[in-house]
Amino acid sequence: MNEILFNALATLAYGGVGTLILVVGYLLIDLLTPGKLHKLIWEERNTNAVILVSANTLGAAIVITSAILASESEMGLGAGLISTAVYGLIGLGVMALSFLVIDLLIPAKIAHMISDSEPHPATWVSASAHVAIALVLAAALT
Repeated sequence: MNEILFNALATLAYGGVGTLILVVGYLLIDLLTPGKLHKLIWEERNTNAVILVSANTLGAAIVITSAILASESEMGLGAGLISTAVYGLIGLGVMALSFLVIDLLIPAKIAHMISDSEPHPATWVSASAHVAIALVLAAALT
C-alpha cells in the first residue's frame, strides 16, 4: 500500500512539474508573438496561433515525457523532478530559439504571420520545427 501511495504522489508531482512547464511554454510563445494568445485563440479563433501553440505544447510534452522516463530508474523522486524541470525548460528554450532563427531566415516575419487572421503555410514550418526539436531532445534523453 505504501508503494501505491508513493507512486500516486510521484505522479501528482510529475504532473505538477509538467503542467508548470506547459504554462511556461504558452507564456513564452505569447512573448514571442505579437498580440495576446488568449485573444488570438479563444476570441479571434486564429488558426496560425492555434497551430503554433499546439505544436509547442506537443513538443514540450514529448520532452517532459522523455525526461520523466529517463529519470525514473536512475534517480530518486526529488532529482527526477528537478531533471524533468531542467530538461523541459531546455526544450522550451531550444524551441523558442528555433522560432527566432526561422524568423530571421525567412523573407517575412513569422511572428507577424502568427497573429494574422489569414492562415499562412509558414506557421507549419515553425510548428513542425518545434515538434522535430522536441523529438531530437527526447532521443538525447534516452
